[in-house]
Amino acid sequence: MSKQRIITCCAVAALASAAVLTPALATAPQGLSVNGIVSGSFGKLNLNTAGNKTGKWGMILKTLDDTDVGADEINLAGGGYTGWHSHPSAVFVTVTAGSIVWFDGSDPACPGHTYTVGQSFIEDVARIHNAFNASESTPAQFKAIHINPTGTSGPNFVINEDEPTNCAAQNNARHH
Repeated sequence: MSKQRIITCCAVAALASAAVLTPALATAPQGLSVNGIVSGSFGKLNLNTAGNKTGKWGMILKTLDDTDVGADEINLAGGGYTGWHSHPSAVFVTVTAGSIVWFDGSDPACPGHTYTVGQSFIEDVARIHNAFNASESTPAQFKAIHINPTGTSGPNFVINEDEPTNCAAQNNARHH
């Protein structure tokens, strides 16, 4: 084999493997607006209501480092989506208008769960997901409460992620 042909074959092989190994690009949101309602710094948290329960209900909440607590209002226009992302802490979500389909990219099956007004769910820490407004005309809105490490509030609270390969079959061009 000639030197030129070897170089050409190696270059083609390198380009082909780069195309296969290159991950999908992170997806930008569409029709999304996030309004911070409030965020406060609380230092380390160490709450235990065992001695002061309300009926049988009690709470134990302990963090190992300084902690922020915040609330956001998230609006999705008709057909809008958040883009694939995760968070550095758990997020407590309640739908307040319309409905959303929440895709769990960390689950091999990439299930979509529909949540409507008044329904709540928890997004676990580091869980790759994408929320989609299936209605083309009705806006969706939800509130998100987060208890997170100090320094990860604001833009650092959303970690952009690539679309998981296991979700390609479940999603269409409108929400990935």
